Amino acid sequence: MTLQLCQPAPEHEATYRSYITELGDENRIPFPLDFEHADFSAWLTRVENLANGSDVPEGFVPSTTYFLMDGDELIGVSNLRHYLNDRIREHGGHIGLGVRPSLRGKGIGNQLMALTIVEARKKGIGEIHIHCLKENLPSARTIQHNGGELHSEVMEGSHLVQRYIVPA
Repeated sequence: MTLQLCQPAPEHEATYRSYITELGDENRIPFPLDFEHADFSAWLTRVENLANGSDVPEGFVPSTTYFLMDGDELIGVSNLRHYLNDRIREHGGHIGLGVRPSLRGKGIGNQLMALTIVEARKKGIGEIHIHCLKENLPSARTIQHNGGELHSEVMEGSHLVQRYIVPA
């Protein structure tokens, strides 16, 4: 496997569509995967605008979406929020990520998290907040593997959310 972290580009459309199809009806993480995706060019514009800080919806902050590629195949997606507002500090954190369902359990999430943390450091982010549902043990292990220390647990609706911090 030759993994490369990059920003989405027009040449990724076919593998992006394959990734979305494989996700099926499951909850799409990170959040940009929930954006309307029928028009890939419009989707690209939307994630580019978020990265540039333009057209950022109310309550959101600028964020960069990254594709983890193995050659020409999209195998994971992460999103890095450039800073936190009060709402995102409580629910969401700096990094959200997901791995192609057929490739989960192979350590790809650990690599994607590590590469995204490198990008966070390049942006000058010191203390990195990363959250996950308590019942999502693979996510918790990925965060811990990358230096995350449990900071707190809070109820959000019917779910217990663990909030981790990766120290500066």
